[in-house]
Amino acid sequence: MEQYNGSDPTEIPRRIMITAINDSVESDDKGNERKRLEKLYGQVWSTEELQRDFAVEGFMAPYIKATEKGTGDKGSMQFQDRPRFYFNWRIT
Repeated sequence: MEQYNGSDPTEIPRRIMITAINDSVESDDKGNERKRLEKLYGQVWSTEELQRDFAVEGFMAPYIKATEKGTGDKGSMQFQDRPRFYFNWRIT
């Protein structure tokens, strides 16, 4: 792990979360991985589905900040790298 310089107090916890998320991926098969995430978190979005349903306002892996286009609700969700899916939508 890189040396922490103290400028971002969320950096280490986020890196730990990124590792945990990516280590929990069970399959490169998008269908199987989507099903696994849906069991854990409910609704799951691909990149195309995310772009359709949300306006993304920022990100700090493994989180994004977004506004749901249909409702105007603001919130956050997590994402994993491969296969890329977004999940765990939380209104803030």
